Amino acid sequence: MIRNLGRIGLAVFVGSTVVAAWMTYRIWDTGSRDDRRPADAIVVLGAAQYNGRPSTILRSRVEHAIELYEAGLAKWFVVTGGKAEGDVTTEAAAARALALRRGVPASAILVEDRGRTTLTSLRGVAGILRENGLRSALFVSDRTHMLRVLKIARDEGIEAYGSPTDTSPTDASVGNRFEATLHELGGITLYFVAAQGSE
Repeated sequence: MIRNLGRIGLAVFVGSTVVAAWMTYRIWDTGSRDDRRPADAIVVLGAAQYNGRPSTILRSRVEHAIELYEAGLAKWFVVTGGKAEGDVTTEAAAARALALRRGVPASAILVEDRGRTTLTSLRGVAGILRENGLRSALFVSDRTHMLRVLKIARDEGIEAYGSPTDTSPTDASVGNRFEATLHELGGITLYFVAAQGSE
């Protein structure tokens, strides 16, 4: 009995390790590709803001999205992200303000400001795109985030492409990349198992 339990435990451990290794490869393979191309909209995934001041992560995403917008890859610029308890504004509002300061016209910006997770934000984005007759989107986030973003977006019926920023703090060191990858392994697992979103 004990021997059989040991074998089962070993099999579970080996299987879990193989799956984690494969998913880690998929995270970094997807994050290493920039599939920028013309689309109906550019969508910036939200990140932390501090009383309207974008975090370094959010700033890096928005600035990359502005670069794509200025290259003429899309007519619409979509900002996302709600607010946490105690916040005075939303991630989307902070991103919008930065985009406006950098010359993106207000008439081109669409706002999803209710989502507090990747899943809820992307469901909101899917609704906004449908309401405006838009089908395709070029998504901007960190490299480690792109696999989950594109998977959810496509599951929501969006023709989705990724253009990850390469200036995010999540790429600043091996330790940061390791921590971000672990976070994504958890997020992807949660999405597949329960269709629930994580940050």
